[in-house]
Formats: sequence, structure tokens, C-alpha cells
Amino acid sequence: MNAVSTFILSTAEQPWVYLLVFICCTVDGFFPPFPSESVVVGLASLVLTQGVPNPWFLIISAGLGAFIGDNIAYAMGKAIGTRRFRWMRSARMQRSFAWAGYELQKRAASLILVARFIPIGRVAVNLTAGATGYSRRSFVGLTALSAVVWSTYSVGIGVLAGSWFEHNHLLGVMVAIGIAVILGIVVDRIIAAVRGSTPMRPEPARVHSDSK
Repeated sequence: MNAVSTFILSTAEQPWVYLLVFICCTVDGFFPPFPSESVVVGLASLVLTQGVPNPWFLIISAGLGAFIGDNIAYAMGKAIGTRRFRWMRSARMQRSFAWAGYELQKRAASLILVARFIPIGRVAVNLTAGATGYSRRSFVGLTALSAVVWSTYSVGIGVLAGSWFEHNHLLGVMVAIGIAVILGIVVDRIIAAVRGSTPMRPEPARVHSDSK
């Protein structure tokens, strides 16, 4: 867990922790390294053992932040494309953008909904949706739904793990975060298997044409 996660978890009893969660989830929507999953799940693991934070407020702040962050990514993609910044031009991100562009042509709605659960995948999908001119109205509706599902799911995992380790708060936090990470990887792999393509390894021809 990095310094940002540690700091936010240390503020669990403060009323402004929800603002920090909102900011973290918003930034994570367009800047991959920000740790929104670990923050939300970690805080939720303290609900039953410490009585804070309020799970409903946590769901609302995380969901609202996720929704706004995803839509900022869409706006960025529409305004500047997918190559403006150095981190966008990395080989991994360019493969992600190429995959996202390919998949958006085939199954845009399901891709946008599921991408919220894949940290780098959601940024790539949302930026690409904006860059390729995907319907803004449809995007807003889909990201609103995915934000609600994602925030509820994340808090639920945290509360469940916290209840298993009520006598060891730190272990509960770490287990909750671990479960969230593992489930995210599992979802990623299942999607890749069902679709017959791995998110980070799109078809070579598509990568070449999108990387020019």
C-alpha cells in the first residue's frame, strides 16, 4: 500500500475522509497510478470493527468520484487524443488504447461497464471513447451505472473481509485489498478468455495502425 493509501486510511475517523475518497476516485479515473481500489476497500474493512467510516457515505463518495473521473477521461480523450502525455505513449498504454479502440467497435456498452473494474483498462477505454467520438449521452449513462456497481462492490468486499478479521484491523485491511486485486485480475482474465483476446495484447495489425 503506498503513501496515499496509508494517509487516507489513517483519516478513517475524520468527517472529511469522504472528500479524500471522492478526490482519489476522481483522479484515478484519468490517472492510472492513483490507488482508488485500495483506499475504498481498505476503509470499508474498518466499518464493522471500528464503526467508521459510514458505508453508505463511502459508497456515495466513491461512486460519485468514479463517475466524474471516468467522464473527465472521456473529455480528455475528446480534447487531446491518446498520445499527448508521456505516460500515454508508453508501450503498455498504447497497446491498451489499441485494444480499447478495437473492442469499442464491437461491444461498446459492455466494455465501458466492465472496464471500471480494471484499473488501467478503464482509463484506456474512457480516453479512447472520447477520442473516437463515442456518444456522450450513452457514455454518461453507462459510467453512472458502472460507478454505482463498482463502489458498492468495493465497499462490500471491504466490509466482508473486515468482519473476518475483526480482532486484527491491519490484517483485515490487507486481506480486503488483496481480495479486490485478485478479483480484478480474475475478471480481466475471464473477459479476455470469453472474447478471445487479451486486453493488453491486441491484434498486431491493430497496434501498428493505431501507433503511427
